[in-house]
Amino acid sequence: MPGIKSVTVYCGSAPGSDPSYIKLAQRLGTAIASRGWRTVYGGGDVGLMGAVATSARNAGGKVLGVMPHFLRDLEGVLDGIENRYTDNMHQRKQALLDEADGLIVLPGGIGTLEEAVETLSWAKLSLHRKPMAFLSENNYWQPYFKLVDHMIEGGFLPASFLQLMADTNSPEAALDALHERAVVI
Repeated sequence: MPGIKSVTVYCGSAPGSDPSYIKLAQRLGTAIASRGWRTVYGGGDVGLMGAVATSARNAGGKVLGVMPHFLRDLEGVLDGIENRYTDNMHQRKQALLDEADGLIVLPGGIGTLEEAVETLSWAKLSLHRKPMAFLSENNYWQPYFKLVDHMIEGGFLPASFLQLMADTNSPEAALDALHERAVVI
């Protein structure tokens, strides 16, 4: 992999209950743009999705939104970016992975978790070698990492599974982790 040029961000379509989640998404969008990397995301103009994309766009970054047609009216569309539409969620997830050199997981709900877990499952099966970082605010992803440790202890995952993802707490640390892991894997 020649390095990171495009980062897919998995994140909530809701703002979350803590205003710091929106601020984290905004800081991430700005940080991606400041490195000259493109932001790829789920295409909505709501919640953390809208915050990360708007901030990246406003910081002069390139942004690609990927959204199934049926979500267009529900989540809105951000102006001033490239928008791509798919027929269904499966095509959206494939496009989000295909367009990424690395992936960052912000706080979110079941959809965000599902995207991250499927991407990690594909990495475990050697279907891709793209680095991933979980970016927490207020230790948001700590329960997920505890569950992964439980799966390792139970013999359902190898300890090497932890090498597929970084646990970070700042946009800069997440972006650095992608860069470092892109060089290694």
